[in-house]
Amino acid sequence: MEQDIPYLLRGITQLTTESSTLISSSKYLNNPALRDWLSQELLRRNGKDLPVPSGAFRLSQIIKDMQDFDRISDMLEEERKRLPELDRFLEEGFVSTYTRDDLKHYPPESVAGIFYKVMTEGDYQVDIVPPWEPRNHYELYLLRSGQVHDMEHIITGGPFDSPGEVVTAFARLENVHKYFSPELASELTVMGFFGAFRFLTRTVLHYPQVWHDMFGAMERGRRVGKASDLFVLARYEDVFHLTPAEARKVLGIREVDDTVDTTRAHRIWNELPVEDEEITRAEAAE
Repeated sequence: MEQDIPYLLRGITQLTTESSTLISSSKYLNNPALRDWLSQELLRRNGKDLPVPSGAFRLSQIIKDMQDFDRISDMLEEERKRLPELDRFLEEGFVSTYTRDDLKHYPPESVAGIFYKVMTEGDYQVDIVPPWEPRNHYELYLLRSGQVHDMEHIITGGPFDSPGEVVTAFARLENVHKYFSPELASELTVMGFFGAFRFLTRTVLHYPQVWHDMFGAMERGRRVGKASDLFVLARYEDVFHLTPAEARKVLGIREVDDTVDTTRAHRIWNELPVEDEEITRAEAAE
């Protein structure tokens, strides 16, 4: 009888199907590659055998294989009628071609100077993924999103570490959902959403001692995204010569807090050696 069923379990209907494989009304649940990615990347610990950035690269291809690029491009075409920033972005079709060496001539305190220091100290490449010739609106958006990712670290106040990735990701997530229509915003952020939340789930499961650091990073990013102009379409190359503070004023980026030191949280989250100040003082006293 229904009164014997726990309240929260009432109303469940067991559906049947002739399909011999898992099938649902969600294209995301139907995708075995995404199910595998989620189970691994949201639940695993960190380890040197599988560097954190590799997860984002694999996720990118999974989501792209699921998306209808022509449909998303049509949605962007429709949305440009309402958003002048998007209209300019699509009309210009701007793609960067600068190299790391092109940045070394800028002042050290400038956006480009800071970027150059990070690139050289870490021996990073300017392009997260190899550049390609965009064939439609959505490919242009994807290409530029990759090209400006490191700029967004500098401009939104996300350090170049794991908590910094959370700041940057949630700033973009909030910014896209603030300005774009819900359906289009979903398509533009599904990759970033899954990529960002793996940081939070791993923190809860395996690194709870830095939960406040990671949650704080999410809050800082969300504040920036909600308070700022449509910066995800920004042409950062135009503000390379400015300091981050000056660039934020030009681009309309607000509520940035770049004063938080997340070094210790980053090292704990990545299972790197951490010098515990309390232990050091205790040992010294002995």
